[in-house]
Amino acid sequence: MLSRRLLRTKAIKALYAHLKSEADNMIATEKTLLASIDKAYDLYFQMLVLPVEIARYAEQRQELARRKKLPTHEDLHPNTKFVENEAIRRLADSDAVGDYVASRKLGWARNPELIRTLYNRLIETDYYKSYMASETRSLKEDEQLLERFFASELQECDALDEALDEQSILWNDDLGHVLTMVIRTLAAMRQSHKDVKVLPKFKNDDDLDFVRTLFEKTLINYSENLRYIEKFTRNWDVERIVFMDNLIMATALTELVSFPSIPVKVTLDEYIDLSKYYSTPGSSTFINGVLDKIVESLTQEGKIRKTGRGLIG
Repeated sequence: MLSRRLLRTKAIKALYAHLKSEADNMIATEKTLLASIDKAYDLYFQMLVLPVEIARYAEQRQELARRKKLPTHEDLHPNTKFVENEAIRRLADSDAVGDYVASRKLGWARNPELIRTLYNRLIETDYYKSYMASETRSLKEDEQLLERFFASELQECDALDEALDEQSILWNDDLGHVLTMVIRTLAAMRQSHKDVKVLPKFKNDDDLDFVRTLFEKTLINYSENLRYIEKFTRNWDVERIVFMDNLIMATALTELVSFPSIPVKVTLDEYIDLSKYYSTPGSSTFINGVLDKIVESLTQEGKIRKTGRGLIG
């Protein structure tokens, strides 16, 4: 399922776009936010069918080699371990995956060059060569090959990044989150399962309520939250506090007050980490210091009230 971190990131991006454009239609921006979440889930299925396309390309290469006028012994008797990979076959035959891909019109038909590039990249890896050289065959071994591929070859792949950018501008920064989901799905494959157990979009309905409430309350209370933040940044040059820092702190303030089931430490850690990716190099230290003071003040005012075992605040 889509992580809370991804949902927080989506909310902050939607807030940034809304506030920077001085838009006045919160409902329209929220629809765009929810659409970007749907697209992130689309990317999960798009990546699930990627190895299927790579295996089909490998099989086509083997078939072309067989049809050569003077085929070699290797051409006529290729190693079919990869094209017969059981984990890939399960993805290809999955009703859950196939129905979703068809309904959302996903797939890689328009990206043959990418499939070729990824295949060539895969077959040059030591773990692929070791896999192909092994005489054993099992679902676990087949699944582990795909895990290595998703973990090692796709995170830093310019060709994939370009293809994803062409397919959807909403997939910016989603890949890392989605690859984790794909690897979890592969690791959960069992011989006894009749179909691939795909992850749901949300862990439960609370996640959808969480991102909508976070967006709406941060936007509605943005000016008030900024005034509260200013009390703890008076010793800073206001012009040096970047817009994104204020937005991250305002969103964190909303979460601290509005979600009693989320531990204070979780909220602080999440937004400090987000600042490392989406703001300036020194922002995380600055935001950490300010949020610590805000938590102390809000707790004394009785505005932070946490519920559940082991929660801080």
